[in-house]
Amino acid sequence: MAEVGAVYDLTPLARTPNDIIGRDDDTVRPAAPKASNKWLTASVVDNAATVICSIFEEAQRRDPTHQRTWVALVDGAKHQIDCIQAQARARHVNVTIVCDFIHVLEYLWSAAWSFFTEGNPAAEKWVSDKALAVLNGQASTVAAAIRRKATTLGLDPRSRHNADHCADYLLAKRDYLNYPQALAAGWPIATGIIEGACRHLVKDRLDLTGARWGLEGAEAILKLRALRSNRDFEQYWTFHLNNELHQVHETRHTVMTIPTAA
Repeated sequence: MAEVGAVYDLTPLARTPNDIIGRDDDTVRPAAPKASNKWLTASVVDNAATVICSIFEEAQRRDPTHQRTWVALVDGAKHQIDCIQAQARARHVNVTIVCDFIHVLEYLWSAAWSFFTEGNPAAEKWVSDKALAVLNGQASTVAAAIRRKATTLGLDPRSRHNADHCADYLLAKRDYLNYPQALAAGWPIATGIIEGACRHLVKDRLDLTGARWGLEGAEAILKLRALRSNRDFEQYWTFHLNNELHQVHETRHTVMTIPTAA
């Protein structure tokens, strides 16, 4: 399992829930905020806490006096959220955590199949309605409505499992589903950049058919790919060659001769 992280800058671009889940296909919607100065990191050796620490170090380098707004996008994993909060406390910086809206949609679609047969067009409208409500800050209300619908339909525990699972997710992550704030402030609400980084850094190289990797080799490849993605490879290679020169040719060696008896 690789831990992958990204740091990037963007200019806020305010949107509304209807800009995300629109009702009119002819409506021209504003573009999503554009990321710039992307910095990527990945590791198959370090744990999530270590990778998140390196992410905060890069953010700290960019904004040492904490003048910017810091936003952390996550998929909802509790351990990652705990690590982010611990780093924020240690560095005395305010970080707003936002759960990826695409994950919310996945949970809603999973819940939909508890109520609709596969391929039923009514499922799409149901998911759209619930997604729009979540974007309007009504995650708890949506969770309650999902449970109520499952009970009203008299679903057995197996049939309602996905619905309950979705409701549990919405309630557990409701503090990080403040999409009205995020959209009004112009922040991103999806983790497309990190999904792309997972594909580019990891899958495109390490997930080749027939490939077999040890930890050291995989880690080295990930570091090199991250260096190239961050446009730091030339600087790193100069550093590497200078170190090689120093170690091989410039370091003084002490030679000891031990006499032996004839």
